Amino acid sequence: MKSKFTPPIGKITQINGQCISLIGNDIDTDRIIPARFLKCVNFDLLGESVFEDDRETLKGSHPFDLEENKNATILIVNSNFGCGSSREHAPQALMRWGIKAIIGESFADIFYSNCIAIGIPCFTLSKKSIQEVQNNKDNKFLFLEIDLKNSLAKSKDLTLNLEIKESSRKMFLSGEWDATSTLLENEDFIENKLNCLPYLEFNSPIT
Repeated sequence: MKSKFTPPIGKITQINGQCISLIGNDIDTDRIIPARFLKCVNFDLLGESVFEDDRETLKGSHPFDLEENKNATILIVNSNFGCGSSREHAPQALMRWGIKAIIGESFADIFYSNCIAIGIPCFTLSKKSIQEVQNNKDNKFLFLEIDLKNSLAKSKDLTLNLEIKESSRKMFLSGEWDATSTLLENEDFIENKLNCLPYLEFNSPIT
């Protein structure tokens, strides 16, 4: 079982964690979280069902079932990860399993946007670099320190120059990705703005 889920909030400048590799191109959102789980009332239990069908097929040998990966938080993937349906349940399920960042060759656009919206940075690396990480004999014990300010990932004997959209990087560094926290931090400004809108003068007499 994964540790208790804690959602990210505010500024995200650094992510440290063990890596977990998932090899294969075009892994779609239906594989990440099968359609039958979309009827959930909230996202709380989706982490238990991430890659449900793939895990059932592999009978305990799926990377998300291996004991050495139980505390992993950084997912390493190949090309076009998160393609298919635009369901936001896919990144929600990954986050609730424990994933805090994803490094891959490329991502489907909507999946990428859904990840950014909930605080999961998605970084890209060349195919060669991704395969070197995935094929590294010490990969199952690879611990990375990701520095978002400089777009770097480091371990004791490895340095990766990550790529991320500049707009996304700035949102994480400033905390603007977190719409809820941003609204709460600007509560006074929002209230003052509301009070200036003539069509929201609730105390004016009804004519």
